[in-house]
Amino acid sequence: MSPIVITLIAFASIFSGALLGMFLRTLLPEHHLVADSREVMKMGAGMIATLAALVLGLLSASAKGTFDTMSSGLKETGSKIILLDRTMAQYGPETKEARDMLRRSVAAAIARIWSSDKNVVAPEKVGRSGSGIEDLDEKLRQLSPRNDDQRMLQTRAIRIVGEIAEARWLLTEQVGQSSLPMPFLVLLVCWLSIIFLSFGLLSSPNATVIVVLFVCAFSAASSLFLILELDQPYGGLIKISGASLLNALAHLGK
Repeated sequence: MSPIVITLIAFASIFSGALLGMFLRTLLPEHHLVADSREVMKMGAGMIATLAALVLGLLSASAKGTFDTMSSGLKETGSKIILLDRTMAQYGPETKEARDMLRRSVAAAIARIWSSDKNVVAPEKVGRSGSGIEDLDEKLRQLSPRNDDQRMLQTRAIRIVGEIAEARWLLTEQVGQSSLPMPFLVLLVCWLSIIFLSFGLLSSPNATVIVVLFVCAFSAASSLFLILELDQPYGGLIKISGASLLNALAHLGK
């Protein structure tokens, strides 16, 4: 399910808990709502609220950390792509095909991930790259250096290609690795629903209270939406910028 759908379900569950609490308040006998009983309900709600707040904070920090790590990895990869292109350019004209292969691979990756960006080359204009990082590595290994300088540049280029491939697979492994498993999400929504149920039990049912609980339930659900969005850095509304790869693409071949 998409983050928006999950957030709407969570919001409906949390706000329904508040409405259920206000409904139960009208059914309970008065002696169930005396000062001692209300105090126990407040302490129980406070304990669960503390647990929920702690978990939400940890999940937010974890999702933001994952997002920042992947963003930094992408920027580092962009700089290595430029370095690889300059290294092949220093090698000589023999690397022209390999440099073209690198440019097509980068353009294809950008078009595949950020195709909705108006500044990105359309996939149909990229063509069939078919020349991934592995093909580029093989192409570089087929070079025949004529002197020590070219041999050094070939070794450096192959090393950079290996680093780019390692970074690419690391980022690929992180895609789809959710820091918020569904059972854990269900438990968290249940905690929030219980908290709002207690709010409903402790509040007189009137328009002001309903509006306040509505806003609070929306805010709680929004925090889940933020976590889910940060957990999917290559899709959704909050997406990693492709500026680093676009900048690298602009410098390739020069």
